[in-house]
Amino acid sequence: MASRPVRMDDVTVERVLRTVEVIPRGRVAAYGQIGAIVGIGPRLVGRIMSDWGSSVPWWRVTSSYGDIPAGLRGRALEQWEAEGIALKPNGLGCRMREYGADLDQLRRDAQAAWADLPD
Repeated sequence: MASRPVRMDDVTVERVLRTVEVIPRGRVAAYGQIGAIVGIGPRLVGRIMSDWGSSVPWWRVTSSYGDIPAGLRGRALEQWEAEGIALKPNGLGCRMREYGADLDQLRRDAQAAWADLPD
């Protein structure tokens, strides 16, 4: 049985953006981690961030390896430096083990941030 595609509606977009907003300064979360909290896939998180993420701390969203997309890396690194996030030796991102957000806390903070949204 094929899974039903998730529709990108205003509530889903808002949940992703609010989740990104509550990632603590100096921490990052992967697209897939945010998707798991919101209940969508990582590609949809990436699409939402690409289309609507400029007003949230987008530089705190990485690949599962802690990497930032090449086209955003220069601007993200300025933010990371200000927040104390160090680059991995390969220069592509940060070490998730060191800078990854506490996912249980992020889930609680995200759900609190969505309290006024419809289910």
